[in-house]
Amino acid sequence: MERISRITVTSRPALLGAVVMLALTSASVATADDGPGPLGVTADVVATRQTARVGALFGADRADSLRGGHFCTASVVHSPQGDLIVTAAHCVSDTGTDLVFVPGYRDGKAPFGVWKVGQRYLPDGWAKDQDEDSDLAFATVDDVDDKPIEDVVGANRFMVGTATGATAVTVIGYPDSREAPIRCTNKPTAHSSTQQRINCPAFTSGTSGSPWINGDGQVVGVLGGHEEGGSTDDVSYSVALGREAAELYKDATAEP
Repeated sequence: MERISRITVTSRPALLGAVVMLALTSASVATADDGPGPLGVTADVVATRQTARVGALFGADRADSLRGGHFCTASVVHSPQGDLIVTAAHCVSDTGTDLVFVPGYRDGKAPFGVWKVGQRYLPDGWAKDQDEDSDLAFATVDDVDDKPIEDVVGANRFMVGTATGATAVTVIGYPDSREAPIRCTNKPTAHSSTQQRINCPAFTSGTSGSPWINGDGQVVGVLGGHEEGGSTDDVSYSVALGREAAELYKDATAEP
C-alpha cells in the first residue's frame, strides 16, 4: 500500500474524514528544536511565509480546477537558481504526466501562484529498480512573472548527513482527503541503516513528499522510502539522507 493518490498508481486507502478529524487537535505543536509543547500531535497548519514553502502537487490538467486534485506534497529548497522543489521519487517518476506545484495551497486557492514542474531528477536506484532506499526526487519549476519561486516564498535548506533523532522535526503535508495542510512534530528514530521513521497520526494518502524540517529550517527527511511512506496513517518513513541524496542535489543544482 502506498502513501499517494494519483490516476496511474494504486493509492493507499485514505481514512474516513471523521477519523482524520478526530486525530487532529488545536493544541499547540512543539517547535522543531525541542521547544515546549506536545510531541506526536497532529494539527492544522497556520499559514505563514515559512509554511508557504510547502505545497501540493497536481496534474497539470487540474491547474484551473485545483480543489480535490492534489496527490502528493513537495517543498521549496534552496538552490542557486531559486527554482527547486524536493519530494518523493514515486510522486514524480511518471515523466509522461505534466505536473504543477502550488505552494501554500488552501481550499482550492493558490495564494502564491501555480508553478509548472519542469526537469525532474531521480536517483539511479529508483529509476532502474524503484529501490525504496532511493525514494527521493528533485524537480525544477518554471518562473512565474519572471520570478523564481524562491523569491516569492523563500526556501528551506536541504541537509544531508544529519543524525536521525538528533532533534525533533516537523512534518508538513497534504492528505488528499483535506484541502489544507497538517503538521506534526516528533523525534525520528532509525528504522534501518538506510531508513528513518516518525510517529505522527493522520498522515494518510497525499502526504508522500512531505518535508521533515528541523529547528534550523533544514529539510532532513522527505516522507517516502519504506513502503513508499508507510502502510499505516500514524507511522511514516523517509530515506536516510546520505551520499546518494547529496549527489542528486548536486545534479539538480548544477548550472544548465
